[in-house]
Amino acid sequence: MIPIESVLKAQKNIKNIVQVTPLDVMENYSKKYEASISFKREDLQVVRSYKIRGAYNRIVNLSKEDLVNGVVCASAGNHAQGVALACQKLKVKGVIFMPTTTPNQKIGQVRMFGQSFVEIVLEGDTYDASYAAASVYCKEHSATFVHPFDDEDVMAGQGTVGLELVDQSQETIDYLFLPVGGGGLAAGVSSVFKILSPTTKIIGIEPEGAPSFNVSLEKGENTTLDHVEKFIDGAAVKRMGETTFEICKELVYKANVVSEGAVCSTILKVYNENALVVEPAGALSIAALDLYKEEIKGKNVVCIVSGGNNDITRMEEMKERSLLFEGLKHYFIIRFPQRAGALKEFVVEVLGPNDDIAYFEYTKKNNRDKGPAVVGIELKSKDDFEPLLIRMKEKGFLGEYLNESPELFQFLV
Repeated sequence: MIPIESVLKAQKNIKNIVQVTPLDVMENYSKKYEASISFKREDLQVVRSYKIRGAYNRIVNLSKEDLVNGVVCASAGNHAQGVALACQKLKVKGVIFMPTTTPNQKIGQVRMFGQSFVEIVLEGDTYDASYAAASVYCKEHSATFVHPFDDEDVMAGQGTVGLELVDQSQETIDYLFLPVGGGGLAAGVSSVFKILSPTTKIIGIEPEGAPSFNVSLEKGENTTLDHVEKFIDGAAVKRMGETTFEICKELVYKANVVSEGAVCSTILKVYNENALVVEPAGALSIAALDLYKEEIKGKNVVCIVSGGNNDITRMEEMKERSLLFEGLKHYFIIRFPQRAGALKEFVVEVLGPNDDIAYFEYTKKNNRDKGPAVVGIELKSKDDFEPLLIRMKEKGFLGEYLNESPELFQFLV
């Protein structure tokens, strides 16, 4: 557990750099879940995520001797931006290792915040690969490593989110939902709540494709995952920190996962209904509300929106994942008879009045009776799916349903 004194010191350290972000009541979510639902808006932070808190606190606590050879970090983006801004404000040299898969938007932000004080090195496909390269660099250049989560100064800095929440909430917070990647935010905030609001139930949420905390809890020890889905890059780590895991397993009330598709649906919903731009990791806490909708009725609930660094070029992919999750988009291999009028028959007699062809790929082969086509169909309601399947079978068009064959599906579409 992080001492409350360390968090209070961190709050003083960062007060001239970090914004006190608002705690906003969300009327639409409150009505939907019959509870008081508020969002802690860390997406409005100066670097559009909470990461500046821990990064700045860590660097400002370093001695002049520690800073002679500069600082180094490894990050998928948000921690890098925090370190970059801290380096610029404190006039410290920083070398920042980022995965090659990091969105260009985040790389650009790091350059903007760090200005001439930082150097960016793209290395590896995951955070873990970047971390390994950064560790080698630190040894070779005797530089100080600024860990994104497994460091007490970093956790204390992230814990200042908890201090603000306790101060801002008019009533005791019954449930606090927050994202868990490496665990720095969860460890810091849960340490604060253990002292200042011990009745609050903290729910840690991870992506379905990177459930390191959940797996570690099941096995009873901090566990390294063999593989992670990288889509929710801000929370996709193969292994939590050693200290963060020990703190979180004691102080976090429950842990759960949400699918990447559910996160995408949430991002689109808060954009359309609340005009919020939320990144995938930042939407984890909101997407998890559905999992606890009965438990939170009538309660005071807070979701920490951890960041808003969303790359606009990813929106089409997010829309696609959302439609698949909602059961509104389906891909098939359709066996079209190679005769005139076959496509017209499919459109008129198989598709329903609200069904739309969103994807079509076909090559005519003259030496076959039937020619396969990859067809994507978008529905207005998921209830239209079963009738569509029945009509496909009756008319002899159904070949293979690709949504249930993920390897083939990803290869073809």
